[in-house]
Formats: sequence, structure tokens, C-alpha cells
Amino acid sequence: MYVILTSKTGEFRTELGDGLSSIEAYDYLFCGRQRAHFVIARISGEPKITIVDEAPPPVVNVIPSKFLPKFATLEDARRELQHLASTPSLDVTLVRVAH
Repeated sequence: MYVILTSKTGEFRTELGDGLSSIEAYDYLFCGRQRAHFVIARISGEPKITIVDEAPPPVVNVIPSKFLPKFATLEDARRELQHLASTPSLDVTLVRVAH
């Protein structure tokens, strides 16, 4: 199973923990500027997801992974990410990056 994790620099970041392993990473660019970072991760079991609010004061939220959409295959997760990033009338680009 796979999940899509999102981070926004200066706002919040989603951290990998036990039961999550990064498979691919993408930057979401709007008008050439990075607005979000996505990680497709393989999920094992029912791990907790850690989301850290980067605005002062930093707040750490730990949520059960059961609340995240899960995808049976890597291709299903890629397709969903492409769907999330497709806005034909706007200058948006999804760029695969090293992780």
C-alpha cells in the first residue's frame, strides 16, 4: 500500500516514521515557485503520521494513518498525484526530485 505525504516549506512538514518508507518525491511548482513537496511512501501496518507545524510556536500533530487515502499500487499513487497537480488553466508543474 502507498500514501501521499505533503509538506509546505515554512508552514508544515510531514515526517517519515516507522512503517513508512519514501519511494518517490516531487516538488509542486506554481508559476515556477515551489509551493509544496510530495512524497509517495510505502506504508506497512497502521503507523502514526507526524505533522510538524513550522510556524512559531511549533506544534506536533500525530495522526493515525487510517485517515489517509491509501493506494494499492505505486502507479495508482502517481496517478492521484498527477490528478492533484493538474490545473490546465494555471502554470503548475510537478517535478520529480531526489529523495
